[in-house]
Amino acid sequence: MTLADRPQAAVSPGPALVPIPMEVAVGYSGVDCSTESPGQRALVLKQDRFFLLANEVGEISPPGRCALGLFFDDTRILSNYSLRFAGGAPSILSAQVRRMFHAQIDLAINDQAFGGDSWDPKNCVHILRELLLDGGLRERVALTNYLTRGIDFWMELSLASDFADIFEVRGWHRDARGQYYAPEIDDLGITFAYRGRDGMLLRNRVRFVQAPTSIGPFGASWAFRLEATSRLQFEWDITPDAFPGSPITVRPLQERVSLLETVGDQWTQACSGWVSDVAAFNSMLTRAVEDLQALYIRADGDEVIAAGIPWYSTAFGRDSIIASLQTLPVNTAIAVDTLRFLAARQGQRVNSFTEEQPGKIMHELRRGEMARSGEIPHIPYYGTVDATPLWLVLLHETWRWTGDNEVVRELLPTAERALEWIDRFGDIDGDGFVEYQPNTEKGLRNQGWKDSGDGVPNPDGSLPAPPIALVEVQGYVQDAKLRVAALYEAVGRTKDAERLRQEAERLRMAIVERFWLDDVGTFALALDGDKRPVPTVTSNAGHLLWSRVPTPRQADRLVDRLLQPDMFSGWGIRTVSATQPVFNPMSYHNGSVWPHDNALIALGLGFYGRRAEAGSVLGGLYEACAQMEANRLPELFCGMQREFGMRPVLYPVSCVPQAWASGAFFMLLQGALGLFPQAPEGVLHVRNPVLPAFLRDLTVTGLRIGKSRISLQFRRHRDRTLVNLLDAEGPPLQVQIELS
Repeated sequence: MTLADRPQAAVSPGPALVPIPMEVAVGYSGVDCSTESPGQRALVLKQDRFFLLANEVGEISPPGRCALGLFFDDTRILSNYSLRFAGGAPSILSAQVRRMFHAQIDLAINDQAFGGDSWDPKNCVHILRELLLDGGLRERVALTNYLTRGIDFWMELSLASDFADIFEVRGWHRDARGQYYAPEIDDLGITFAYRGRDGMLLRNRVRFVQAPTSIGPFGASWAFRLEATSRLQFEWDITPDAFPGSPITVRPLQERVSLLETVGDQWTQACSGWVSDVAAFNSMLTRAVEDLQALYIRADGDEVIAAGIPWYSTAFGRDSIIASLQTLPVNTAIAVDTLRFLAARQGQRVNSFTEEQPGKIMHELRRGEMARSGEIPHIPYYGTVDATPLWLVLLHETWRWTGDNEVVRELLPTAERALEWIDRFGDIDGDGFVEYQPNTEKGLRNQGWKDSGDGVPNPDGSLPAPPIALVEVQGYVQDAKLRVAALYEAVGRTKDAERLRQEAERLRMAIVERFWLDDVGTFALALDGDKRPVPTVTSNAGHLLWSRVPTPRQADRLVDRLLQPDMFSGWGIRTVSATQPVFNPMSYHNGSVWPHDNALIALGLGFYGRRAEAGSVLGGLYEACAQMEANRLPELFCGMQREFGMRPVLYPVSCVPQAWASGAFFMLLQGALGLFPQAPEGVLHVRNPVLPAFLRDLTVTGLRIGKSRISLQFRRHRDRTLVNLLDAEGPPLQVQIELS
C-alpha cells in the first residue's frame, strides 16, 4: 500500500490538537501479535533508554507488528517504519550492527526497471542505510547510481507512532486507550501526538534535513534525478517529546557516531581485558563487554544496568544484581551503581497493589502509560522474594572486590532494613524459611527467578499451593546473613556479627535437613504451603553450591546429579530434568538452558573444588555461543539433547542482549580459574585453576582488586593449568596461588 492508498487523517492548520481515532492516526486498529518477533534474525540497537527492534533490513513492518518498534521509556514511539524505492524491492547485501547504537545495511536494486535485460538483470543502484540511536533515531540513506547514464528515481518513507505501552506490545489486553491526535505537518516534518489515560501528552517528531517532494500524515517521498556514478544523501531525525519549532540537531551523523564510539571506548578501557588463544571466544567476551555498556540506562538521574532487550529494557532487582555479581571481575562500577540505585528505591511502606514492604528491594520499574495510569503495579513493583537477600550478597561481594569501606558505611542502613524485611515480612508463617505469596492479581504468581506462571511445578506439572519456600532463596538468605556478619565484624559490631552467624547456621542446617532428597541425590525445588517438599528435579538446587549450603557428601552427589545427561544437555545444565513428566525443552523455565543459571552453578562448583566440572559447563556454553548470531549468548535457549552435527535450538522470544547472559562467561571463568578476592586484606587467592578443554591460554589484564590492578596469564600444560603474574599496579597486593 502506498501513501496515496491509505486513509488520510485530518491535518491541523495550527497548533491546536485535533482528536482522531487510533485507526485513522496510525493506519491500523491495534497491536498485531498474530506472529512472533523475528527472534535471532532481528536487528537490535540500544542507547540509553532507547532501543530499536526491527527486521533484518532495519524496518518496522508490517505496521503494528508484535515486538517490533522504536521504544523510549517503555513506549513504542515508532510502530511503522519502511522505505520503498523506484525499481522495486531491493535485495539485501549485508546488515551489520557496527556498535550497539549504529547499524549499516547495504541494499541493491537491479536495472530491470531502468531498461536492463529482464533475462539478465544486473545490480545498478547501491543503497546504504545507516541507523543511529542518539537521543532518538537518526537515519542516513545514501544512493549511488552505477549505470553509465542518469535515471529518474524516487524514495518513499512510511511512518506511524501508536504510542503502545510495552506491556501491550507483549500481549497484555487493554480495555481502553488514550486519545490520538491528527499528525501536525510542515515542510520539513511530521509531529505525532497522543494523550495517555494518565493525562500525559506524548509527542514524537520527525524532521527531515532535505525537504521532501511531498509530505503527509503517514510519511514523505522524494523524487529526483540520480545521475551516472553520482551519490545522493538524505537524512532525518525521529525524536520523542519534541514540540513544533524546537531546533533540529544539525551535528553530522558521523560526528555523532564518533562521539558515541569514544564513550564506548572509554568504557572498554575501564574494564579488565580477557584474551585467549581462541579467536571466537575473544569475540564473545568483547561482545559481552560492549553489550553491558549498551544496556546501561539513566533513570531519574541515576545509572543502572537494564535487564535486556526487548522486554526488559529497565531496572530489575534480581537481574541487575546478578549481572553485577557476574561482572565484578570486569568492572566494579556496575555493582556500585546497582547497589545505590536499588537502595534509593528500597520499600518504605506496605502496599498490597505494588507488593511493597518496608526494607524490600524492588523487582521492576516501568515508566510507560500503563504504569503511570495504574493499570499495572510496576511503579516500581516489589513482587520478588530473592532480590532482597541477593542485594545483601552483592554488597558484601562488592566490598570483597573493592575494599571500599565508604560504600559499606553508606549502604549499611539499607542492609539493616533488608535484614529486617527478611525476618519480619519474608518469613510469612514464622517457620524460619522465606516464602512468597502474591498479594495482587496483576502481579506475579511465582516470585523467584523462575517467575513464569508454571515455573515452580510439581513433577506432574500441577502447581503447589502457596506460600512457597524456594530452595535457592533459602540459600541466598543464609549466605546474606553470613556476609552481613562479615561487614558487621569489619565495623566493630561483633555481637551483631555473631548473632547473624548463628542464624545463618540454623538456617543452613534446616535447609540440608528439610529440602534434601536422598533417594535422588538433590534438593527439593521448594516447600509448598503445607511444608511438603516439591520433589521436582531442577537446576535451582545447584544455586545452593554457590551459597555454600550443602554438606560435602550432599555437594558431591548434587554435582554428579547436575551433570547427568537428563540435566546436562551437552550445551548446558537444564532448568528441569528430562526425566520429569513436566519437562519441556521448549518451555521458558521447565527444561530450557539459561546461561546465568549455569554461571551461578559453575561458580558454586568452584567453591567446592569441582573446577573441572565448572570447565565442562563453560565449554558447553562456549560451543553453544559459537553457533549463535553475533557471538552473543541469549537469555535462554531450548533444552534439546546435543547430538553430533546439531546446533543449539533457539527459544523464539529470548531477549538478546540480556545483561545476565552477557555477564555469564565472566562468572563461569571465575569459577573455573578459582579467583577469590579479599581486597580489604590486600589479597587475591587463585585456587587450583582449570582452563577448559577448548582453551590453552588466557590472559587477564587490568583486573581490579581494591585500588590495585594486576595482570595474570593462565596456561594449560597437559592436565595442569599454570599461572603467571605478569604485571601489578597500585598498592601492594598479595597474589596467593594454590596449585594441586
